[in-house]
Amino acid sequence: MALEEFDNAPANGFTVTIDGIEVPRVIEVSGLKHEVDKIELKQQTKDGKYIVRQLIGRPKAGEITVTRGLTESKTVTDWLKTVMEGDVAGARKTAAVALLDYKGETVKTYNFVNCWVRSVEVNSLKAGATEQTTEKFVICYDESTVE
Repeated sequence: MALEEFDNAPANGFTVTIDGIEVPRVIEVSGLKHEVDKIELKQQTKDGKYIVRQLIGRPKAGEITVTRGLTESKTVTDWLKTVMEGDVAGARKTAAVALLDYKGETVKTYNFVNCWVRSVEVNSLKAGATEQTTEKFVICYDESTVE
């Protein structure tokens, strides 16, 4: 869907899915990045002039961080357990982050292939505190595309 001229997608509209299942209560996603290696080629011309060229390298793998409100769900921690047990085939999943417009329609989707969870962390717990308990997990991926 095209946005009107001078309109941008709101930062507060997004969904996160893992193997097609939406992750509930997501608060924040960071690390949405596409990157390629940079190859530096240093040459010398026949007249002795030093030249440096930057060439496009291979796509880089990466990671995203998802923060969500803590629930009774053990899906993410069970996923980490699968990774720790060395079950490579069982640990690999697909993930997607969809950016939504004001109407809730998808503006752009980041797709990630061969994902696995690297870490799961709960925020600091303080006696008498009133803030929400959150679960933050880091997902590593091999390939990414944008639609």
